[in-house]
Amino acid sequence: MNTMKILKMLSLGLVLVITSSCQLDQWENITLNPGASIALSASGTSVVLTKEKEGQEAFTLTWPKPDFGFEAAPNYTIYMDKTGGSFSAPVAINVQGSNSKTFKTEELNKHLLNLKFVPGQSGTLIVKVEAQLGAKKLISEIQNIQVTAYSAFLDLTTSWGVVGSGYNNWGQFPDAPFYTSKTPNVIVAYVTLKDGEIKFRENNKWDNNVGDNGKDGTLEKNGDNIPVTAGNYKITFNTLNNTYTIVPYSWGIVGSAYNNWGETPDFNFVYDDASDQWRALVQLKTGEFKIRKNSDWSVNYGDTGKNGSLEAGGDNIPVTAGKYQITYNENDLTIEIKSIPNIWGLVGSAYNNWGATADAQFNRDWRNDGVWILKNVTLLNGEFKFRDGNAWDLNYGDSGNNGSLEQNGDNIAATEGVYTITLDFSNPNAPTWRSVKY
Repeated sequence: MNTMKILKMLSLGLVLVITSSCQLDQWENITLNPGASIALSASGTSVVLTKEKEGQEAFTLTWPKPDFGFEAAPNYTIYMDKTGGSFSAPVAINVQGSNSKTFKTEELNKHLLNLKFVPGQSGTLIVKVEAQLGAKKLISEIQNIQVTAYSAFLDLTTSWGVVGSGYNNWGQFPDAPFYTSKTPNVIVAYVTLKDGEIKFRENNKWDNNVGDNGKDGTLEKNGDNIPVTAGNYKITFNTLNNTYTIVPYSWGIVGSAYNNWGETPDFNFVYDDASDQWRALVQLKTGEFKIRKNSDWSVNYGDTGKNGSLEAGGDNIPVTAGKYQITYNENDLTIEIKSIPNIWGLVGSAYNNWGATADAQFNRDWRNDGVWILKNVTLLNGEFKFRDGNAWDLNYGDSGNNGSLEQNGDNIAATEGVYTITLDFSNPNAPTWRSVKY
């Protein structure tokens, strides 16, 4: 390369560096108009949100462009907090160069729930807008808005449950719950049973229980135990005419991305009563999968068109290797596939001899972000820890035996019994755990 070409390249590089530096520092040496301000206004001072209004506009924030004393294109961010808050952990919404923001009902409700507003109770939301030009900022006065959020979750609970040697050793731990259905007086339970017997009772007590005298599908008060065999079932109970059915029922993931199209058992979805959907937290390989019922091909779904809608016998669904939260809506036949960073499990001498078999997998608490629950796990005398994805790269123990979790912390001692264990990562800087022994 000759000397002239080298000089040209150096000159061009110097120009680019100077240009970039000027772009970064263009606002640093400019004095703002001392009277510049942001006049924030809201479309109302009181907003009551309800689920029936989802899809509708809830309210709008507007602010005219400040008079900076020169032509500028600032970046705007809306900050929200509860009254009494200091905006130390606000909801922050960047709207770039826009001078307004309209919130739909469900969007605003999500922000309120993230700020821990109690559904159904009126509270005060404080809002401000910040305009930023490089390192220079203008902040509006705070607006107070009276708001009422609604619960984003369904309440399908009933007082009835499944009890027996076929489920919880006649009440060793809580009964399997029945949930309301779209049919009045008809309730359903999705339950994994063992060989044994079951009955149905209210409030985990024997005051009101029903069984089946004659094994004819009709229930009688204090009736006979109902024999069952191991498997996954849907139990339907008509509380008006005291009839019931028990049928095999499960939804699972099958495919080259998980079990080589059925060489090993499908990965079962878990029913989420907070949304009336099925959820799977699963680690997949690069490949394809489908959803099928009862580990059988007679009912299977794929996604023809890759648009999130499922079709009977539809196309295989491609994925790359990773950890996923897969949501299957049986009601409208849709699927949502979301990549997630962690899938937590319990490992130890108290459960699986430190990984000789798969860890006991936690599921999400869908009503509380960052909370994971492992229900009704049987532990032996020994020790355990929590780890991500059946691997030791990220694991937690409890150094100090005080309920706090530390990375690579001490093993946790266990005595033989049945437990429900909760991990709380809602504050990622200070995770905790707790357990209940039955």
